[in-house]
Amino acid sequence: MRSRYLVICSVFAAAVIAGCGSSNSSDTAHIQAAPSASQSLSFTATATTTTSTTTTPAVTTPTSGPLSSEPKITPPSGAAPTSLRETDLIKGTGKTAATGDTITVNYVGALYNGTVFDASWNRKTTFTTALSDSAVISGWVQGLVGMRVGGRRELIIPPALGYGAKGDPPTIPANSTLIFVVDLLSVTP
Repeated sequence: MRSRYLVICSVFAAAVIAGCGSSNSSDTAHIQAAPSASQSLSFTATATTTTSTTTTPAVTTPTSGPLSSEPKITPPSGAAPTSLRETDLIKGTGKTAATGDTITVNYVGALYNGTVFDASWNRKTTFTTALSDSAVISGWVQGLVGMRVGGRRELIIPPALGYGAKGDPPTIPANSTLIFVVDLLSVTP
């Protein structure tokens, strides 16, 4: 009787183990066969983070000199201009910014009445962006092209080259003329 019990238990255990290795394809549906020599390989990234291997040092705010302190915006008198106004407050001597370049800047942005709505200085970090209409407002693209690294430029930007009739609520009302003071710290073509 004991030997029959052992045989039954052994058969039962073998059946359970065999069931674990079944040919159920639902467990392996996500596995793709290796490509043949005639197929091309493709890759779709699923990660949401990237790792940079660039050895270029980060651009930081200068610790001395005229670009080491936050500029103050004084509201202009008179009516807001209807075209872009550029004024070099400090002339730079470094690389010249061109459309499509990557630039690193510090900036202060204000409404025409002098109310500051944004400043990289408040975040204690520089701002890096492409100098293109897909990345920044047109007033920046038109107003910063030709500026040299080491310079500080004031831009008075009419609504058509800023945020237009939509504005950027809640900080920038519709049809706002904007003032930016921008320090150009770096240009990468």
